[in-house]
This record gives sequence, C-alpha cells and structure tokens, in this order.
Amino acid sequence: MMKLLVSFILTLNTLLASAQDNKVVYHITTGLDTVAAAMSNIQNHLSADPNVKIVVVTNGPGIDFLIGDAKDSKGREFSGMVSDLASQGVEFKVCNNTLVTRNLDPDSLLMETKLVPSGVAEAARLQIKEGFSYIKP
Repeated sequence: MMKLLVSFILTLNTLLASAQDNKVVYHITTGLDTVAAAMSNIQNHLSADPNVKIVVVTNGPGIDFLIGDAKDSKGREFSGMVSDLASQGVEFKVCNNTLVTRNLDPDSLLMETKLVPSGVAEAARLQIKEGFSYIKP
C-alpha cells in the first residue's frame, strides 16, 4: 500500500511540474519590424505544444503592433495575426506606463489586449508568482 501511495505522489508531482513547464511569457519590447518573427515563433510554439499557455507582455516600442492598423515596413498588418493567436488562447498584455508616457489612448489598442500597470512588473510576476518560463524574442 505504501508503494502505491508513493507512486501516486510521484506521478502527481510529475504532472504538476509538467503543467508548470507549459506556461510561457513572451516579453516583446522592440518595434514593428521585429514583431513578425516573434509572432511566427509564437505560432510555431503553439503548433509544437498545443497545450502551452502563452502570455505576450509588451512595453516600450513593443506595444506598437497592438495599436489598431499597425503595419511593419513591408506593409504586413498585425491585427489578423493577433486575432488568430488570441483565438488559440494567447493573451496580449500592454504596459499602461508606456501608454501614459507616450500619451496614447487605450481605445487605440486592439480589442484582444488587456492593460497591465507595468509590462516589466507583469513579466516578472508571471515568472515569480505563476511559474512562467521567460522568452525574449
């Protein structure tokens, strides 16, 4: 009976550890011309691991792709990519400090976004409090 209990506990611990490994924060702080590659990385990540929980945290120039009608230098719009990823469960969080500093209206953001007080603090919180892995594309 004791061996069965120990086996159960070890299995449960393994499952819990696996669940924690499946949470990732992508921290985007760079401008429009680098975001297309990051979005491609996120889609590839989802394709390889459909059960992963992904949160994209943005601040500084990294928020630009989440402003309505944003395009990179090649004319690629981001709204469709963001909508597609959001439909797959990806969350997009925008730094309110950046909005305030740049005098940007929160209504200019894509509807898939959520404001957080600080992008840097949110990225840290997800890692420390919620066990997310950190990726800086």
